[in-house]
Amino acid sequence: MVTSTSASAPSASGRIKSSSLVDLAAEAIRKQILSGSLGPGDRLIEERLTEELGISRPPLREALRILSQEGLIETRPRQGSIVATLTDQDVFEILTLRSALEKLAVELGVPVSDPYRLERCRHALEQMEDCARREDRATLVERGYAFHASIVALAGHRRLETTYASVQQQLLLCMARNLYVREHYHENLVDHVARHRFLLELIEAGDPQAVLAELAVHGERSFTEPQPGSSDGRQNT
Repeated sequence: MVTSTSASAPSASGRIKSSSLVDLAAEAIRKQILSGSLGPGDRLIEERLTEELGISRPPLREALRILSQEGLIETRPRQGSIVATLTDQDVFEILTLRSALEKLAVELGVPVSDPYRLERCRHALEQMEDCARREDRATLVERGYAFHASIVALAGHRRLETTYASVQQQLLLCMARNLYVREHYHENLVDHVARHRFLLELIEAGDPQAVLAELAVHGERSFTEPQPGSSDGRQNT
């Protein structure tokens, strides 16, 4: 049992070494979900997680409650907690909403009038490139969301940003699923980030129509392409 009061991230072995057990446990499980180590419908077995993370059941259950509130897991009577599963309709609704919000942001924000907003995009992309080099898939998904959120921020429209942020966790699930598919069928992590680099170059060039055309193929189409010979739900969207 860990009793240290100093804050710390999970160690290389995955065991948590901090008294901030709830937040760190939630983060450790979140990264397993976003990296694909835990897939849609996988059960979160408490005995296994307490041993793996080196914590007791009370902080683990509180961490699971947080993840449930975020929509990353579902807790069902007599079944315990499982990783959330997105139906085809869920994906359609989430991604068409994302597409509409990003389209409005581009129409309002490109060409970019505020250099700081463009710098935010560049910073997010640099973080994505670093994650790809380190093969940190979970953080790459999170930084990918940050990159797209920075595109939305180009509009300088606070309510638009708030609406986009309201579906953050659902988008993270979609993006994690998409990264899993693309890495197995289409591109490696470096190429994945290169597509985002190209999108940023179009934004920097200041042509909103070119940006919207790239977003159309960058966005929901890449999530919904059927994968040949696949029966795994993580590989069909």
